[in-house]
Amino acid sequence: MISLKAIAFAIGVTFIGTTASAQSMECGNDTLCRVKAAGVLKVGTKDDYVPWSYRASDGTFKGMEVDIGKKIAEALGVKAEFVKVTSANRFEFLAQGQIDLMIASASDTAERRKIVAFVHPNYYSSGYTVFLPKAVKATEWSQIAGQTICSVQGAWYNKPAQEEFGVKVLAFAGTAETEAAMAQGRCIGLLEDDNMINVRLSSEKWADYQMPLPIQADTPWGMAVRQADQFAPFGYFVAGMITEMHRDGELLKMEKANGIKNSAFLMKMHDALKDHIN
Repeated sequence: MISLKAIAFAIGVTFIGTTASAQSMECGNDTLCRVKAAGVLKVGTKDDYVPWSYRASDGTFKGMEVDIGKKIAEALGVKAEFVKVTSANRFEFLAQGQIDLMIASASDTAERRKIVAFVHPNYYSSGYTVFLPKAVKATEWSQIAGQTICSVQGAWYNKPAQEEFGVKVLAFAGTAETEAAMAQGRCIGLLEDDNMINVRLSSEKWADYQMPLPIQADTPWGMAVRQADQFAPFGYFVAGMITEMHRDGELLKMEKANGIKNSAFLMKMHDALKDHIN
């Protein structure tokens, strides 16, 4: 015989679910309203980009970008739910509504602004170069013209590296695949952003590697929302959060907490936006 307590619990769950659904319907296309009604902020991020966004041994998402997502969700009073995206599908996931916010080391470019809206100010920055074994004696891009280098599919710098420097790019789904291909001799090195290479060089694992070529096209990273949200409550809220995290030095603290040397970009932004009275 079903107890009265069980019946009451079932009715309560149904009521909560119905109320949340009704609230979500009332929000229409207002993403901020829908996130608050659902109690969840869906953040798209990578799971293989140490130390910005990656999977820890227990399966949870970790990294600087994950910390940023949690901070934004906390300010909204909701739970952060992280959804794995890749360089190839992250914009599609956002445009289709599978995520509310994308924080996935995405460089802010004019071409990408045709698909999603990047919220300003930008939260990070990087250029691109090549991660090479020390056995490769090259100090100029011209010295590796015609050579094959490995990269991740969808990385914004794949096309300019090929067009400007005549290298051949062999693209893979993720970082692990590019490393494996390099180890197998399928490419002479990895085409990556300079921040990622700096992290690699801090590890003994990569003691026989180097970053000898000039860094190209330093480009800001942007958090992205759907285009409809750019000049709407959700876009303005995220913009305010980024500005405040620059102003109070929170992004600099997150860098250090994740083992990243404070970047010139974040130091410049903090100096520009910090409280002048303190």
